Amino acid sequence: QVQLVESGGGLVQAGGSLRLSCAASGRSFSSYAMGWFRQAPGKEREFVAVSTWSASSAYYADSVKGRFTISRDNAKNTVYLQMNSLKPEDTAVYYCARYRGWNYSRTYPDQNEYDYWGQGTQVTVSS
Repeated sequence: QVQLVESGGGLVQAGGSLRLSCAASGRSFSSYAMGWFRQAPGKEREFVAVSTWSASSAYYADSVKGRFTISRDNAKNTVYLQMNSLKPEDTAVYYCARYRGWNYSRTYPDQNEYDYWGQGTQVTVSS
């Protein structure tokens, strides 16, 4: 019922910037918090950032604080991830997902609290 499609990934030099987009289907987009996760080779999928529908409550992983910014355009059913000062360790497949859990402030980092996921977009940061 819900489809999420990421775009904007690619190859970038360390220190560069990239903006990812996630287009979501469904008229109830604004009712859900939306998040970004990433998975690097040999590693578990990890939380990156999440935002409520109003963007009034956003959280970031410690590894990306100060460098990444999550935003959303509810009229377009789209969530963005602006990535600045990229590092090689940011290389991963990035996924957007819809949060459908409870106790948002406590459970937002848990991927099990997200019910729909995009196909992922590859981000590669060269040294």
